[in-house]
Amino acid sequence: MSTYIYQQQDWPNFTWNYERISGILGTVRNLQGKLMGKMEVLGFSLREEALLETLTLDVLKSTEIEGVILPSDQVRSSIARHLGMDVAGLDPSDRYVEGVVQMTLDATQHAEQPLTPARLFNWQAALFPTGRSGIYKITVGDWRKDESGPMQVVSGAYGKERVHYQAPAAVDLDKEMKAFLDWFNTAETLDPVIKAGIAHVWFVIVHPFDDGNGRIARAIADMQLARADGSKQRFYSMSAQIRHEQKAYYNILEKTQKGGLDVTEWLHWFLYCLNNALSATDTTLSKVLFKAKFWESNRSVIMNERQRLMINKLLEGFEGKLTSSKWAIINKCSADTALRDMTDLISKGILRKEAAGGRSTGYELNG
Repeated sequence: MSTYIYQQQDWPNFTWNYERISGILGTVRNLQGKLMGKMEVLGFSLREEALLETLTLDVLKSTEIEGVILPSDQVRSSIARHLGMDVAGLDPSDRYVEGVVQMTLDATQHAEQPLTPARLFNWQAALFPTGRSGIYKITVGDWRKDESGPMQVVSGAYGKERVHYQAPAAVDLDKEMKAFLDWFNTAETLDPVIKAGIAHVWFVIVHPFDDGNGRIARAIADMQLARADGSKQRFYSMSAQIRHEQKAYYNILEKTQKGGLDVTEWLHWFLYCLNNALSATDTTLSKVLFKAKFWESNRSVIMNERQRLMINKLLEGFEGKLTSSKWAIINKCSADTALRDMTDLISKGILRKEAAGGRSTGYELNG
């Protein structure tokens, strides 16, 4: 009796009930068209800001799904640098942030290029620049070797582990990945959104790397969705929506991996998640428009570069409480200079002190 989907006799000939997913697929395709139309009427600078906001969110949430929290300022700065955007106050980013950003941008900005073993190896090597996952040395830039046993997805305390999934053996990976990549690079008759869902789950099933499979699977799905949109500009984040629905995501993946070749249920969930991701773009767009409106309404207010930098950080979602000491550290200035900057903005009606008290005074945008 077969235990996992790849042990089915007709693997990897996936099937699905088109009638069950046609309704949600039509809704998704309609939302995609409306979103691209909505973005087209925005000015270049607003589209650029929306792109930066979306890509930053995508990188942060895809890594967060794996339990890794990245500094948002570093991610945003890295993306802006790679895309050549004129953004003030760019923060330096470490090599791990750079690696995740490079993978995401390669997938979405060069979506039309073929997906190859070498490209996947580069992505995975970028995710693990030290050749380690945590304290453990892993195979980087190549398929996993299974030197310490089969690749298993396990949870639970030591001695009480639960095996959720066991991936195909390492000796089969060349064959498995050739089949996947041949299909991904040539299956042009399939609806491109359906193809994104199939690509995501197929890659997760094969699980070709020691680590990074989930992040790479989501990058592959984003790559195919960029092809579906016919645009390099990303204005919605599947990873952010998956993070919001993480428990359901892992449950449907496990069920699919242990099921038959009919993946209707997975595709329905994927499309439902994509529908929610597209609907959530209003939040991103509202944030971008608010920022633009703020600067337009305050265009006559005289500010120095330190003040402009810090206001942009507040508009983008400053992490934690803004204090005079943080202002001084970020701007590499004295405490007295920081206090003068902030007092000046309070007098101009831009900043105000937070109502909540505490050991140190916090500041926020006025209104």
